[in-house]
Amino acid sequence: MKVFLPYELRGDVKQIMLRAGYHERNDINTGKTSYIRRLRGDYYPRFHVYIEEHDGRISLDLHLDQKKPSYVGAHAHNADYDGSVVSAEASRIESAIGQRQTQPSQKIEGETSWWKKSFS
Repeated sequence: MKVFLPYELRGDVKQIMLRAGYHERNDINTGKTSYIRRLRGDYYPRFHVYIEEHDGRISLDLHLDQKKPSYVGAHAHNADYDGSVVSAEASRIESAIGQRQTQPSQKIEGETSWWKKSFS
């Protein structure tokens, strides 16, 4: 499932994905960086995301890897590219990234830090 984000990413993509529960994965065969989130303690099933840029827009290419390749040397595996589970995860990621992108970065007027409150 390809999801186009309605805003630009501010900050480090790796940190944003870590906060969404994903871990960075660097594929030594292709040289591509992607992000994975396991559903259980096992390696599979797992959500797998590639982040791409198209004409200045950021997209998430998301799928659910169900199991590892069936035989040695195979790169193909059983994956779901759409459906309710993948759609729900896409919404969750988009929401997590959106919250991070829209948080105010400036201090609120009249706000006092906990440090000043503790020692004044």
